[in-house]
Parts: sequence; structure tokens; C-alpha cells
Amino acid sequence: MVPFIDVMLVLLIIFMATAPMITTGIVDLPSVGKAAQRPTSVVEVIVGADEKLRLRIDGSDPRATSLRALAADVKALQAGNAKVPVVISAEKTVKYEAVVKAMDVLQRSGVQRVGLSVKQGG
Repeated sequence: MVPFIDVMLVLLIIFMATAPMITTGIVDLPSVGKAAQRPTSVVEVIVGADEKLRLRIDGSDPRATSLRALAADVKALQAGNAKVPVVISAEKTVKYEAVVKAMDVLQRSGVQRVGLSVKQGG
């Protein structure tokens, strides 16, 4: 029994000596920046609290759409100009999964400029 205790004490001392030398993992998180200028035309996909989708272009009245028709509707609003950015807006209470589904549908259909709307401050 005594040799077992000696081994355990040696291991304890080794772990205590090496623990401060272990480097912690660093996670490089993205930051939110401000664009130099606002684009002239923006297509906004709004995910409501009930997870229903609405589309709005340049601040006009939003119109309802479905997840299946989202890509076709966005491309129609872009009017052949792939440089028109698409911004996804959602309330805090919306499940993250609903936002990711909308983004996934857009990216799979070839919409190039897809971003998330964020609230500055507060």
C-alpha cells in the first residue's frame, strides 16, 4: 500500500507543477463593424416571433413568404443583380434554428451576399 501512496503523491506533484504551464485555448470571435456606406438597395428577410417569414426591400411594407419560396422571392427582388445584399432580421425570442434555416436556403440557392442584422449597443 505504501508504494501506491508514493506513486500517487509523485503524480500529484507533477500535475500541480505542470498545470500552470498549460495554455488555454483561444477562441477568435467575430466582431461587428460598420459599413463605409449603406447600399442603395437591401433585401430584408424578417423572421417573426411565430417563425413566419416576410420580405421587405428598401423599407417597403413586408410581404409574407414561405421557406420553400424564399430563394425564388429573394432572387426576384434582386432583379438579376447578385450584388444586392440580403439581410436576415429576427427578434430575440426566435429560435436560432429558424434563422439558420433561412440562411441555409439562401446560401444553397446561390445568393451571395447574406448577412445578419444586429442591434448596436444595449
